[in-house]
Amino acid sequence: MFAPLESLGRAELVLRRLTDVIALGLLVDGEQLPAESELATQFGVSPVTVREALTILRQQKLVTTRRGRGGGSFVCAVQDMPGAILRRRLEALTLGQIRDMADHYAAIAGSAARLAAQRAAEENLQGLQEAIKELAEAPDAVSRRRADGLFHIEVAAAAQSARLTREELKLQTEVGALLWLTTDGADAGQHVVEEHRGIAAAIASADADRARELAEAHITKAMDRLWQLRLELVRPEPGQG
Repeated sequence: MFAPLESLGRAELVLRRLTDVIALGLLVDGEQLPAESELATQFGVSPVTVREALTILRQQKLVTTRRGRGGGSFVCAVQDMPGAILRRRLEALTLGQIRDMADHYAAIAGSAARLAAQRAAEENLQGLQEAIKELAEAPDAVSRRRADGLFHIEVAAAAQSARLTREELKLQTEVGALLWLTTDGADAGQHVVEEHRGIAAAIASADADRARELAEAHITKAMDRLWQLRLELVRPEPGQG
């Protein structure tokens, strides 16, 4: 109840949220952001706070602002931007925080998959297959992250639970993109595609227990890889102790 509050200011929290969704690929290159007043309303902050966050995003070259008719703030993500941002974010996490996120994410993913197996409509199953196809054919790391996140959001949507869907979206911005730091190679993501196919098949066959088991295992393995990468980042160089 009385755990320490997050030390970031409100502008920094808005900055982190927008940076996260750009890194995840939920906001793609060239996409227009909502107006400052709309963002302020959605985030529950003042327009001045949003303006401050957007100023920093412009300095980081993650958005550009055009004036006049048809103007506004537009995402200008570059292909190598997400990896750098996410690696810095991972370095800032403690191993305890990663373990806590792993427990939380596995519980949410497992519950969503179990309910999806019980409740999914035909259009939900189609959405899962489209997300899997997008991941299998993704040409780069940013596209892979976006397709992976889309699959998990589709599972939560298939569960027909607004709360689980909101929680999945929150987790995607918090940790979803970090998981792809461990799989950004030439053949990255093929094992993830197969795991997604297994989860989707269990949901399609209405096997709730199997869907939950596969979803939990999928997240647990991914978080274990993230844990190992975090250990490598903090491991001292030879001769440094």
